[in-house]
Amino acid sequence: MKLTRVPMALCVCAVLAMTIGSEAQQPAPQAPQAAGGRGGGRGGVSPALFTAADTNKDGTLTRSEFKGTLDDWFTKWDASGSGSLTQDQVTAGLTASLQPAGGGGGRGAQGQNQTPNPNDVQAMIAALPDKAPATPRQPRKVLVLGKSAGFVHSSIPLAARTVEELGKKTGAWSTTITYAPADINAQNLKQYDAIFLDSTTGAFLDDPNDQAATDARRKALLEFVRGGKGLAGIHAATDSYHRRDAPAAQPGGNAPAGFGGGRGFGGRGGAATTLAPVMFAQGDTNADQKLSRAEMSTLADAWFDKIDPQKTGSVIQADFTTRFAALLPAPAVPSAPAAAAAPRPAQTGPDGQVGTWPEFNKMIGGFFKFHWLDPQEITYKIDDPKSPLTAMFKGAPLVVHDETYTFGMDTFSRENLHILTSIDYSKMSDADKAKEDWPRTDHDFALSWIKRDGNGRVFYMAHGHHERNYAVKPLLEHLLAGMQYALGDLKADDSPSVKSGTKTAAK
Repeated sequence: MKLTRVPMALCVCAVLAMTIGSEAQQPAPQAPQAAGGRGGGRGGVSPALFTAADTNKDGTLTRSEFKGTLDDWFTKWDASGSGSLTQDQVTAGLTASLQPAGGGGGRGAQGQNQTPNPNDVQAMIAALPDKAPATPRQPRKVLVLGKSAGFVHSSIPLAARTVEELGKKTGAWSTTITYAPADINAQNLKQYDAIFLDSTTGAFLDDPNDQAATDARRKALLEFVRGGKGLAGIHAATDSYHRRDAPAAQPGGNAPAGFGGGRGFGGRGGAATTLAPVMFAQGDTNADQKLSRAEMSTLADAWFDKIDPQKTGSVIQADFTTRFAALLPAPAVPSAPAAAAAPRPAQTGPDGQVGTWPEFNKMIGGFFKFHWLDPQEITYKIDDPKSPLTAMFKGAPLVVHDETYTFGMDTFSRENLHILTSIDYSKMSDADKAKEDWPRTDHDFALSWIKRDGNGRVFYMAHGHHERNYAVKPLLEHLLAGMQYALGDLKADDSPSVKSGTKTAAK
């Protein structure tokens, strides 16, 4: 099965490994947060570099893989055999080396890891709930789609395995895992009761070379759900089918950082032109405006020392992405006049967000506007304590550390969704609140919800960016209940949280 490698735009991330609620984990010292924020932009330099350097595609990167990749690149880029590279040569080489490996119509995405880390799997299996909250009315089948057309989360294969293990242990369903958008077709879907969107990003169903195939896949997904089946999504399922145009100025006078092209859709040239100057600034030790093979090797060692502070010899993608991004400069923030000068479609909200498939945007419940960086501390608030989907949260409030999304005022509404959980905003510090680009005036930050769409059912859960969260038992229990709701086996009140036309602020 071939996979598509997709580079992304610059990401500037904070890094700290922290403990999640009551599920104690050993914190790992990490690099400090880089200056600036990524706003709506999504890092491409770090994840694209990881994808290219993870040569055995096992979801971890070793020092030898990292140094070997840079050494191979040096040989390839130094076609004349001069023994040194100019910055233009490095930029051109990076552009070619980080480019997409194919279109969106193939069997999955070349370069996208499909194998979870065994240690993460072991931790997840240890935290699995013993029993499903409802007895299946009939044998159920779930299709997990792990295709990403934008930012590729390292947790995707673990999330897929989690759905499989949840169904297997409780007997609630059987699972098929695919990375091929072509599997979303009317004939194939007849055998399934629910689709699970595993941190899909971008236009994950689309084939840029075949509009008919794109239209057929989109139609099959909508009709599958509206005809009475289920749809569930985790984390970046809501980072799909949208773009970010030039936003209006914020009250402070600046547009959010990282706009243009949407989260995760920066051109490959952006990653190359960002990384090449950094390589020279940090690697050209004799200041001759050239990089030798020895200088590149020394730079690779220095970088790996910083992304592997515990000297374990390998790092997973989530840790590499945040730690390496801290080595990169913050993206420039355009001034208000520059942002205002850019043409903006009439449907663009003040934060610059535009949905590109409105039917899906409404079905899944909204789309990404901003996120707090992993490992932001979030305290859960239970919006519907009577729901069987929140029974696992009774007792002490759940505290999770993860990348946490917010949704634009015009893309998310309690008039469309039955909110199960949300952020307890009162527990966030003023400093953390101030990080949000275009902050929601209603401070309404839902974390999970359900809804009806036609005759079908939809469940969404926002947390699941980092692998550590798949070992948090209450989150696994919540996912299990949500899946059973989507399958039609667990009945729950799924009426909108507020009546149409009333205030949609969090209660």
